[in-house]
Amino acid sequence: MISLLPVLVIVSAAQLGQPIIIKTPQMEIDLTPRTANQMASFYEARGFPKAMRDVISSQCFITVGITNTTDTRIWHDLANWSFTAAGKSISREHRDAWKERWQAMGMPMSKQATFRWTLIPESLDYLPGEHEGGNIVLPFTEGYFTVTATFATGDDKQGKPITISSDKLFCAEDPQ
Repeated sequence: MISLLPVLVIVSAAQLGQPIIIKTPQMEIDLTPRTANQMASFYEARGFPKAMRDVISSQCFITVGITNTTDTRIWHDLANWSFTAAGKSISREHRDAWKERWQAMGMPMSKQATFRWTLIPESLDYLPGEHEGGNIVLPFTEGYFTVTATFATGDDKQGKPITISSDKLFCAEDPQ
């Protein structure tokens, strides 16, 4: 049975650009909500067509940074992450679904590759001291929602799992 480890969650008044930081003895995760304007500007600076930016602007982007602070391997797999709001699941599209969407829209391959590059990998191992990250894209959701993620540990994934959770995640909105 997996139990939640005690974690320290630091929430900085839900301000724009302020990360939600989750620390355990084994890892640190930074979750930074991004506004539609932040993401549209980022992709516009890389020459993304307006049709792609319009789709991107209607989504919820969370920039994730994960640091392994142990002396053993930690395994990240987005299949072991869940997002819920008011008891209902928030469905995250797999990176393959984004590829299919961009292909159906006839978007340039170079822009598809750049978009994929900005996403957090679906799965990845983190060596001791390693830091990696990327974006998670969710449908825009009003109010706070919960993220729960479980990470396998050890070279063979047979170590004690790490489970983190925060109910302070939100989709950042541009000031009106």
